Amino acid sequence: MTKRCAWARTPLSIEYHDKEWGVPLHDDTRLFEFLVLEGAQAGLSWETILNKRDNYRAALDGFNPAKIAKYNDRKIEALMNNAGIIRNRLKINSAITNAQAFLAVAREFGSFDSYVWRFVDGKPLRRKRGQPVPARTELSDALSKELSQRGFKFVGSTICYSFMQAVGLVNDHDSSCFRYTQV
Repeated sequence: MTKRCAWARTPLSIEYHDKEWGVPLHDDTRLFEFLVLEGAQAGLSWETILNKRDNYRAALDGFNPAKIAKYNDRKIEALMNNAGIIRNRLKINSAITNAQAFLAVAREFGSFDSYVWRFVDGKPLRRKRGQPVPARTELSDALSKELSQRGFKFVGSTICYSFMQAVGLVNDHDSSCFRYTQV
């Protein structure tokens, strides 16, 4: 029997765990996708977001930040009426604000990838065996503070830590999980 992290229990979460979670990600569009989805998850389960991810991809132009940054009131209303995504105006507006901030960071640093990976000196951090999985860290506090100062929304420290886990900035697979040594 394959040993996984305890949270991966459903077919959808198992597939996500086995193929994506914690894998170092360097594609700006995918990094933006995770940033938006982690913000959308606030107050909800990740399973809910995974179930809606394809709907988000369709509704948000494949998470293309250049397109999202230009969304207008009509597009916002269309998103508010889209039952396939979380219809929370603050979260929808944050996707637009974050797209604009994301593009500014990418211009400044050459890519968002270059920007965000500098927080871990370009190399994933690995949780030590036996240490509990934190909800936030000093590093996620620093990322949250800097993103907020750059105009990003829904980037509290806990959301930032979840983002860091998802995109592989930190490897929080349980040490007994088969993915622990693979990523």
